[in-house]
Amino acid sequence: MAAENNERDNKYLDNEMEAQEMEKSFEVNNGHNSDEYDASQIQILEGLEAVRKRPGMYIGSTSISGLHHMVYEIVDNGVDEALAGFCDEVSVTINPDNSVTVKDNGRGIPVDIQKKAGKPAVEVVFTILHAGGKFGNGGYKVSGGLHGVGASVVNALSEWLEVEVRKNGEVYKQRYERGKVMYPLKKIGTCDPDDHGTTVTFKPDAEIFEETVFDYKTIKTRLRETAFLTRGIKIHLKDDREEKHDRTFHYEGGIKEFVTYLNQANVPLYPNVIYCEGERLGIFVEVAMQHTDAYTENIYTFVNNINTPEGGTHLTGFRNALTKTFNDYARKMKLLKDNDANLSGEDIREGLTAIISVKIEDPQFEGQTKMKLGTSEANQAVSQVLTEQLTYFLEQNPQVAKIMCEKSILAQRARAAARKARELTRRKSVLEGAGLPGKLADCQEKDPEKCEIFIVEGDSALGPAKNCRDIRYQAVMPLRGKVLNVEKARLDKIYANKEIQGMITAFGTGIHDDFDITKLRYNKIIIMTDADVDGAHISTLMLTFLYRFMPDLIKEGHVYLAQPPLYYVRKNKKLYYAYSDAERDKLLEQVGKDADVQRFKGLGEMEDQELSETTMDPETRTLLRVNMSEDSRSELDLTFTTLMGDQVEPRRLFIEENAKYVDNLDV
Repeated sequence: MAAENNERDNKYLDNEMEAQEMEKSFEVNNGHNSDEYDASQIQILEGLEAVRKRPGMYIGSTSISGLHHMVYEIVDNGVDEALAGFCDEVSVTINPDNSVTVKDNGRGIPVDIQKKAGKPAVEVVFTILHAGGKFGNGGYKVSGGLHGVGASVVNALSEWLEVEVRKNGEVYKQRYERGKVMYPLKKIGTCDPDDHGTTVTFKPDAEIFEETVFDYKTIKTRLRETAFLTRGIKIHLKDDREEKHDRTFHYEGGIKEFVTYLNQANVPLYPNVIYCEGERLGIFVEVAMQHTDAYTENIYTFVNNINTPEGGTHLTGFRNALTKTFNDYARKMKLLKDNDANLSGEDIREGLTAIISVKIEDPQFEGQTKMKLGTSEANQAVSQVLTEQLTYFLEQNPQVAKIMCEKSILAQRARAAARKARELTRRKSVLEGAGLPGKLADCQEKDPEKCEIFIVEGDSALGPAKNCRDIRYQAVMPLRGKVLNVEKARLDKIYANKEIQGMITAFGTGIHDDFDITKLRYNKIIIMTDADVDGAHISTLMLTFLYRFMPDLIKEGHVYLAQPPLYYVRKNKKLYYAYSDAERDKLLEQVGKDADVQRFKGLGEMEDQELSETTMDPETRTLLRVNMSEDSRSELDLTFTTLMGDQVEPRRLFIEENAKYVDNLDV
């Protein structure tokens, strides 16, 4: 979440076409043994001039997400060594000064002279953009870093960076400051010939980044996911700052363990994760999946360990094969009668958690970002592997197959009921003139860009909110009764819920398959609840609904949390507001401990002027914008499932682990 006036992160502009065109203009040498990794495999494609001027083009943004991207770029170099079969350990240390050290036991970046540059290869890698061993000269067959920008970009955007290479029993070192070489590569000692690899330590440049303090939890999430996707690798994460942390991620089961991890807060419908792997058309395919008692599908796709949140050809192949294989089996076993309609893909995927991971030598992505795979062969490769192995699994496990088919048939019936409910709602809207919900106090302005809607907690908050809003552009809508927990409900129940119906109509976008963000009636959707446990629960229920059925509202930055004050502090007829216990204590230090301190129990208790000044007036209020990153989608899914699902133990563990991050708690 970010403050209201924060700029949204820039899109990641990784200039793929430019790199490919430049690649064509250089020599290609195919005469190398792939196990040999030396300077002749390092190609120079471009200089480093523009990185500091336009960092967003290379790391997405200069916000906290861009800061963490620096770590991932260096870690991915070690992971690429692991994918090539030359590395099995990577360690990441957050140092007390907020520099980061990444160490791997790969082959070590080459230190001999790269002929075209006339410099040591390691210097070329860190000082010249689009230079690396990932352009088809035998350095790497499969790589997540396609353009060779990682190491040089991190160097350019660091206050300083030091690289040490352990290779052939010798240790080499070089230091750079803001991308500039501080001294020639030098030999600083010797090491055991069996000790090999690269160590990079860098400190992000405060002149570039808005924030230079790393978040342990964010890095932990990414490294855990990387370890799941790279079967057998050990990734160590250590935080040497004030709050010490030390974790190791190592999963011999690979993506099978990833599915088990994601399903920990749900009840699996069968004990074992289904796993398929194989190679077709030169593409290595891995699929792991398992159904649970949940109603949402959670499917994640990766190419060479790169998350592809918009899917692509590998996802299409998975969906087509899954749907056809299940329908063929259900027909063959008479679970579907002759006059029954086929199961839809959505029916079959209800409650399914799946990981699709493909390794491709030269993947093609759609557009400039790596969000969507475009390699056409991936469709066929995934489809063939899954069809063959899933068909065999269903035939060998008839009891499991029956459970899966029965859940799909129930989902089909519920979807039919949901369609009827949706159509009834549409007809009713047409007959009644498509009116807005009666409990909505709408605003006068018709331009959505200028409008905002407050979702408030019941009638007690509705009165003050209506009184002190600016009727020109601020709408208010109360929630009367408990919001449906969509984590435990099928689509037919969701459409039948009056509170949700009211929000769908008020927002104007529709949900699920009908969702259309261009019809959004308010630029800001502001959830305004009391600052207590009940208010937090209502906010979480609301966010769960929006995340599951209108996620683009969050992705596009339209969802906010109001921040009403927790306390007022009065001294000598002056009134101050505190939004946390820490702020209250700081205020008392400033104005004196004998000040009158009162805690607000609810929005309904506040005077109109207080509510306007502290919570609703754009000139004086504080809003938190709800953000979501595709890099953390798996953790978000798990968090919502843990908090809103039926399993008590995972929720207890989650609360215990995160209690230290709670600033205030009113019980």
